[in-house]
Amino acid sequence: MRHRKAGKQLGRDTKHRRSLFRNLVTSLFEHGKIETTITKAKAIRPIAERMITIGKRGGLHERRRALAYIKSESVVVRLFDSIAPQFHDKAGGYLKIVRTRQRLGDSAPMAIIELIGVKKEESKKSS
Repeated sequence: MRHRKAGKQLGRDTKHRRSLFRNLVTSLFEHGKIETTITKAKAIRPIAERMITIGKRGGLHERRRALAYIKSESVVVRLFDSIAPQFHDKAGGYLKIVRTRQRLGDSAPMAIIELIGVKKEESKKSS
């Protein structure tokens, strides 16, 4: 029985799922937006929003907490220096999910998850 077990398993064991989420969140902050399935986008939204909230606090302890989850140190620097300050007056809702298409191989519903307030030239500069 799955009573009181939150979250989707996505057909993976715990370590694989956690690694997938870490990679997706790192790519999201690195590029500003990513295309993935709707289920994966909905699964990483609370994680990414929590990372932005940690970045808004901005202390050394918060930076170490972000480094424990995000795989790249340069992405953490970008999160704390350019992404999080853009949301300093916002209490949440930093991301949006836009449904796009059906994937050709397996007809999975795809979506783009992107940061709402990131300027276009800044996301191009990091690519």
